[in-house]
Amino acid sequence: MTEEQEPAPDIRRPSMADALIPLVALTILIAGSLALFGLDALDGPIQVGLLVCCAIAALIGLRNGHSWSAVQAAGQGALTSITSAIFILLAVGALIGTWNLSGTIPTLVYYGMHVLSPAVFYVATAVICGVVALSIGSSWTTAATVGVGLIGIAAVLGVSPAITAGAVISGAYLGDKTSPLSETTILTSQMVGVDLYTHIRSQIWTSVPAFLLAAVGFTVAGFVGPAPTHDAAYQDIELTKLGDIFWITPLNLLPLVLLAFLSIRKAPASLALLGSAIFAGIQATILQRDVVNGFIHEIGGHANPIVGSIQAVWKTMANGFQMNSGIADIDRLLSRGGMDSMLLTIWLIIAAVTFGALLEQLGLIDRLITPMIERARTRGRLYLTVFGFGFGLNVVAGDQYIALVLPSRMFRAEFAARGLAPQNLSRLAADSATVTSPLVPWNSCGAFMGAVLGVPTLSYAVFAFFNWLSPLLSVLYGFTGFKIVPTQRAADTEGAV
Repeated sequence: MTEEQEPAPDIRRPSMADALIPLVALTILIAGSLALFGLDALDGPIQVGLLVCCAIAALIGLRNGHSWSAVQAAGQGALTSITSAIFILLAVGALIGTWNLSGTIPTLVYYGMHVLSPAVFYVATAVICGVVALSIGSSWTTAATVGVGLIGIAAVLGVSPAITAGAVISGAYLGDKTSPLSETTILTSQMVGVDLYTHIRSQIWTSVPAFLLAAVGFTVAGFVGPAPTHDAAYQDIELTKLGDIFWITPLNLLPLVLLAFLSIRKAPASLALLGSAIFAGIQATILQRDVVNGFIHEIGGHANPIVGSIQAVWKTMANGFQMNSGIADIDRLLSRGGMDSMLLTIWLIIAAVTFGALLEQLGLIDRLITPMIERARTRGRLYLTVFGFGFGLNVVAGDQYIALVLPSRMFRAEFAARGLAPQNLSRLAADSATVTSPLVPWNSCGAFMGAVLGVPTLSYAVFAFFNWLSPLLSVLYGFTGFKIVPTQRAADTEGAV
């Protein structure tokens, strides 16, 4: 070990109590905020609890000899890691607003209601989102675009928004984790050191069965779940109203086409989303003149039509679109968006990821994981440990990238020592970290999905069937040995025996 690599003599290794105190505090504060405020806890109380946990972790670090500058550096690193996520969130807020103004979302809802019946709506939603996410490689973009439209259709059909959100997320994460265009799929294969397509082929053995089982669940929910709250006559009224407010035409879907094109061309997600939002705003001033004029009047805009139109688009991107049609479901569907609608979510992500970064940089996570590895003596227990570590990091670190990178890095040598090929770990890491991230309300993915779909994470989590089944199958394979690939050396040894 070089002199630079040696730890400073005045920094003590954290004790097990040091590692557990912030987690106990997190549990108490999160549970307390949910008990006191219910689902409204995400509107600020949970963020406050997370920041208190950051302070507790920082105090433990100072007690163990870390300097305040080191604590600050850990927090700064956390903010750097989520810069792209913050810009994506702001761009999504702008996009939802202008897609409503331009008639893109109303058109998706209008056409979708003519094609999708309540009985098959949930399973169709999962399949549609799966195909879109596989094509563009992004669960976030899928949920923020097609997913928002499908949630709108659910509202008009009168079917469960929570089950619909679960179907959106199930399909989005199936496509994301099996697409060669997905950044998390690429990152996982790189971290573990396995070929990208070998990693994808390995994932298929858990992803496809899990999605088929989820599809069965959504089909059953469509037939025996909650009955639609709207009858056909009411749906006809809503369709007529949408047609009266907006000019419904396939041209309204051009912002979606542009976004798909930019995504396939691998444009940065934030730029693709913002570009589509601006394009939709410009298109609105041409195709939806009456809607734009009404919104200009509502915001007290300029009498000059050009200046007023600029104000309308700008205001929509900043604060969202507002509609007063007289039909509550349509108003709830369309009165959404704006960059400012994402600020609570950004606050949540900043607090959660900073807490996770402090736990990692101050050595608290490593203190917890080392005894877990030592106790995982069998392959099944090792798989269960990796899953617990990945899901646990989604809970305590609040970011899927931390939950994905750390297990991939920390268990790689252990898998090799036990004769397990790296694609076993890459599949398990993706199933444990990527797929479970939207199930945690304060995780960056859970917060994002709850914000863009307009359904609280705790409401849709139980219906995200794929996101539960995929990791369960992965752990089951570890215990049974099904589709477990040995390293070449281990295979040669078994053959010799």
